Amino acid sequence: MLRRIHALPGVVLALGLTVMALTGVALSVQPALDRLASPAIPVGTSVAALAEAVAARHQGIDSIRVRPDGAVTVAFTDGETRGVERVDPATGAGLGPYHVSETTRVITNLHRAFLTGDAGRAATGAGALAMLVLTVSGTLLLARRLGGAGALLQSIRGTPAQRWHGELGRFAAAGLVLSSLTGAWMSASSFGLIPEHEAAAPMVSANGGAPAPAGTLAALRATDVASLLELTFPAPDDPTDTYGLRTSRGEAQIDAATGAELSFTPATTLDRLNGMIRTLHTGQGAWVLGLVLGLSAAAVPVLGATGIAMWWRRRAARPRIAMNAPARAADTVLLVGSEGNSTWGFAATLHDALTRAGHHVHTAAMNDLQPFSAVTERLLLLAATHGDGAAPASATVFLSRLARQERRVPVAVLGFGDRCFPHFCGYAEEVSAALTANGWPQLLPMKRIDRRSAQEFAQWGRDLGTVLGHDLKLEHVAEPPKTVALELVEREDYGVAVGAPVAILRFRRPGTDGKAGRLPSFEPGDLVGILPPGHPMPRFYSLASSSCYGMLEICVRLRAGGLCSTFLHALAPGDRVEAFIRANPTFRPAAGRAPLILIGAGAGIGPLAGLVRANAAGRPVHLYWGGRSPSSDFLYEHELAQHLAEKRLTSLQTAFSRGPDGGAYVQDRIAADAPRLRELIRQGAQILVCGGRDMAQAVTWALDPIVRPLGLDLPTLKSSGRYVEDVY
Repeated sequence: MLRRIHALPGVVLALGLTVMALTGVALSVQPALDRLASPAIPVGTSVAALAEAVAARHQGIDSIRVRPDGAVTVAFTDGETRGVERVDPATGAGLGPYHVSETTRVITNLHRAFLTGDAGRAATGAGALAMLVLTVSGTLLLARRLGGAGALLQSIRGTPAQRWHGELGRFAAAGLVLSSLTGAWMSASSFGLIPEHEAAAPMVSANGGAPAPAGTLAALRATDVASLLELTFPAPDDPTDTYGLRTSRGEAQIDAATGAELSFTPATTLDRLNGMIRTLHTGQGAWVLGLVLGLSAAAVPVLGATGIAMWWRRRAARPRIAMNAPARAADTVLLVGSEGNSTWGFAATLHDALTRAGHHVHTAAMNDLQPFSAVTERLLLLAATHGDGAAPASATVFLSRLARQERRVPVAVLGFGDRCFPHFCGYAEEVSAALTANGWPQLLPMKRIDRRSAQEFAQWGRDLGTVLGHDLKLEHVAEPPKTVALELVEREDYGVAVGAPVAILRFRRPGTDGKAGRLPSFEPGDLVGILPPGHPMPRFYSLASSSCYGMLEICVRLRAGGLCSTFLHALAPGDRVEAFIRANPTFRPAAGRAPLILIGAGAGIGPLAGLVRANAAGRPVHLYWGGRSPSSDFLYEHELAQHLAEKRLTSLQTAFSRGPDGGAYVQDRIAADAPRLRELIRQGAQILVCGGRDMAQAVTWALDPIVRPLGLDLPTLKSSGRYVEDVY
């Protein structure tokens, strides 16, 4: 629900909010320009002195005003000439005519009313409320994604659009909340929904004596120009008329002959609140605040563009389910909890396979859970996890609806997630626990799918087919991305002597006239998907290079029976593959100069070597890596030695299971180096682990006692982005 509340106004009102924001940015600069153009109002200058100096230069004065932009102006009449001029508040000297540029007037009208009068003012008021809803709901969504309000300042991982949206959103949130609240208040005030005054000034008249010079009037002499809002002069032909003095304290009427204060109406709380809100919204009189609000507003167009891109991506990724049976006629109900829609692709594959096997399947979102019909025999739940164990967008109310179900059918839960996150498949686990606690029969034990693994999904399908009594082949292929041809230009082979062949393969994109073509953009740690000939399911490998080097590099271990690794190991220079890039933004060094601790084994050294290679700034980087034999599979040996000499790599600790010292593993080196690692982590070091799952588990066991004396644990480090894994 929160996702819908956030997305709908953002998509529908994006253009109008962008216009309001960009005009707000333009107007936000004006207070600073006005501050530079207008002389400062000196403390200690009396209104009487200013009025006397101005009266000496003009035949008649209507009023003196201190405007919100800081300018002091005088409305005067000299014979047949009427005008408004700016004056120096210290001397009363004229500074030229006062006018608002036509450009500023148009921008202001566009900002306040879309140039359409009352209808436009109503629209901008509604837009201010929509901006408030978007900002608050967006902040709540970001907090939920990052693991709570306390994690709001942590690094944001995801696609470029997600990172830009999140980073700019939290930067601009406070300013946008302030602007939208004050804008909505001012819009309501313009329609009379909020009264301007709570009390009216009493009717009084002067004693009718001859007017005294303004400079001699006691009430005006006692008032500082710094507190003045407006001074109106009495009509020259009406001896009973008075001076009207309006200050930040309230409104007074001053006898023109005696200078006595005839009445005083103090400023009400509402008056002060309205004035404060105008200042907070416009920045007039507070130019620094104006610039801050302008910077916040400048983020809105980017937030709109990235938000629409994310919305469109989710919408486009959600497949249409063919032959979707009505819920009342389905023997199998398949419900999907998805945040970014990738889980819907797996659901479509499962739906199609079950339908071909003769089942009547109804597929819907988990939020659309309905009471089961009499023919429903089973419930299948495909549940992704959002952020730090939260429900995804299409499953936010599932558990509450589940609690109201009276009929319980056999159920199987399949969780989708990423082992890099501390609560891997956390929401699926929560659903599974709720089902167990409420006595739902278990069709299959809960299973977790790591990073959308088609292989793990296919195995689960075979298990489900066994329970259902028939074969069930789930060959899930995501919407095929556009591939490019890559040509192998160089290879290095290791590990043959120890029975574990590993190849470093370097590709380029073929071009014309013998020149290399332009590669897609990627960084070390991103993934390349390679399609083996005649097989639609890609295999992913972590990249050891950046596209800026003009070369795509991977490190591949030959696995027995491995379709893609066998294909790649058989390549010769000049052979080509079809491939595409998948960003892996979670596996990135955090910004800054904090140390990096890189840990890997075997072919997992590939992206780690790429990170070292990219460390031209000389950030402290400590690499721990394990292989089998120093003479057979010391991958990147010479390059790492060069990086040590160039200070791209600070230290290197290797462990070889068949080494001359009797054999050791990378976790042994970590345990032996505990004091230094603990100090690096105390300094804020980030840990990046790449390699096999068994190695990664052993590394966690070795690191846990190292970090605990610091009051930390690995889940905490993971949730803060200081411990990230790329494991397989």
